[in-house]
Parts: sequence; structure tokens; C-alpha cells
Amino acid sequence: MDETVTPEATTRTRRTDTSPRPGVDIGLDAASFAQLTGDIVASVSRVIDGKPDAVRSALIALLAEGHLLIEDVPGVGKTMLARALAATVDADVRRIQFTPDLLPGDITGVSVFNPVQRQFEFTPGAVFANIVIADEINRSSPKTQSSLLEAMEERQVTVDGRTHVLPSPFLVVATQNPLEMEGTYALPEAQRDRFLLRISMGYPDAAAEALMLRQRDSVNPLDGLTPVVTARQVTAMIAWARGVHVAPALEEYVVALAQATRSHPDIRLGASPRATLQLVRAAKVRAALDGRAYVIPDDITALLSPVFAHRLIANRSAAGGRAGAAVVADALERIATSVRVPLAPRP
Repeated sequence: MDETVTPEATTRTRRTDTSPRPGVDIGLDAASFAQLTGDIVASVSRVIDGKPDAVRSALIALLAEGHLLIEDVPGVGKTMLARALAATVDADVRRIQFTPDLLPGDITGVSVFNPVQRQFEFTPGAVFANIVIADEINRSSPKTQSSLLEAMEERQVTVDGRTHVLPSPFLVVATQNPLEMEGTYALPEAQRDRFLLRISMGYPDAAAEALMLRQRDSVNPLDGLTPVVTARQVTAMIAWARGVHVAPALEEYVVALAQATRSHPDIRLGASPRATLQLVRAAKVRAALDGRAYVIPDDITALLSPVFAHRLIANRSAAGGRAGAAVVADALERIATSVRVPLAPRP
């Protein structure tokens, strides 16, 4: 029988216990939520110039209790975005450079024999942190990648039959280069399905790139970032966003979108029930970021591609020489226009 061990008993590097405590109220409301999220976005934007959508997506992943996959070419700021988000939260942060020789125990931890106590003691791995940056995740073997599956879904790891609970909040921000395939291992479907969002940074515009040249010639912008929220505040913000209202008609709309991906002739693997659930969670956070306590259809359609696209697999017969990602993007666009959008009842 598995034994559950709390983070306090297993983690050597935790500062304090930042998990939510029953009965503790930090006085969070819509105004304070908007102020805190605004401070986070402003802080990260000092480092990531001209990418407000990417910054908001990272914040949505954090507050929706999901995980973020940043996929783009080298040098566009993938790791910088992850590190900037981590710097805004006063919590434990670990960065893991994924390489072919990285072992699962390096991530989850291992049991080490203590000759004095004459017993095995668990030594926590790098995953025991509030924010884990998995840099170039596709450069490690599938065996190592799979060590994150339990952590990302259940917020725990099991080593030698003992279950160790991870700290809260918990976010994995992974990066990968989609172009350089030599020496890499494609993420399996089960791994991709555990990421709430997949985004691309894209190249900066001319003005942002020129500003970067002036500001970063001799100074690292990350050095000037200081935490603007605590892990406890983030936990309270997560709980507040959960309470955002979703009308039953919008829930049916999300289900209809997911079912449309499963029956689309160009899609071989449709959206999973986990994808349906995570789309609703992300839509709640997006609504809260806009100062609303209720979800509207625009919240769902705006997040449809970032939440669904990386989970879908195109039919080879439908590709016709095109990349699978292009087939999936076209299919999602057609689905978004064909599924009826619920309308608010007249007063």
C-alpha cells in the first residue's frame, strides 16, 4: 500500500509552507485580483517586450492549474518568458535542462541509504518546486519525459512505492524547438495532453527588437525583477478564478466543440475529456483577467486553438502534402465557425 508523505517531510529546500490553510482569508476580490494580475503582467512585460498575448497565456496556465508548452525557434525568448514568470512569484523555482543523459530520478528524486539511521531516506528531485522550468523537454528520452506524467496530472510523485505530495501551486513550463529534430524525442500524446496551453512566441516587431538592443547590451533584465506576489496569493487567486460563472449553455458549447474534433474527417485523434475540462478552466481565468466574474463565448473561442491544437492528430490522407499542424489549424477554424454559439437570452 502506498504511503503518502507531505512536502514538509521530504523537501529540503522549501522556504515555508505556502499551501492554502483552512479558514485563512487574504481578502481577495475582483479588484484585488485584477491588481495582482496586472502587477504580474507588467513585471513580466518588462522582460518580454511586445508579447502581451504570450505573457497572458503564461498567467492563464498558472492560475488555471495547468501547464504551459512554449514551442518556437531558438532565440525568441521561450526560456526568458518562463524565467520572468517565475521571478514574479515569491516561491520555489527550479530549472531543469533536459538532455539525453538526464535520468527520471534527477527529476522525481531517489531513495538513498543512510548508514547512520540504517534506513532509506528520500531525497527530493528538481520537480519539488512551485514552478518547474523544463528547458528543451524533447531532448530527453521518453523514459525521462514520462517521469513528469504523474507530477503534472496528480501533483505528486511515487518513488519506491511511496507517494510524495508536491507543493502548491505547481506549474511546469516546458520549452522545445519544433525545427531541430536531430537528437530529440517527440512528446507522446499522453505528455502533450497534460499541457493546458501550447503557445509560440514569434519574432518581435522592429520597435521591440531595437529597444532590446539598447536595454540588454550590458544588463540582464531578469536581474531587475522582484517578486510581486507570494505563492499563497497565487493559491488564493486560483481559488477565486474557479468561482467564475460558466452558464450551462456555454458548457454545452464546449462539449460540442470537443465532439466536433472527434468526428471531423481530417482529425484522427480528437480532443480528450481532459481538454474539455481545461478549456473551461482557462476560459474562467481569461474572464477574470478581463475583470468579469462570468465566461462569455469569446473566452472559449480565443482559447480553442491554444488548448486543443497540440492534442489533435491529423489524418495522413487529409494532409495532402501539408504539415499536420496546418491541417489541425484549418479543422479547428472550420469547427469554430460551424458549431453554433449560444446567445444570451433577451431581458
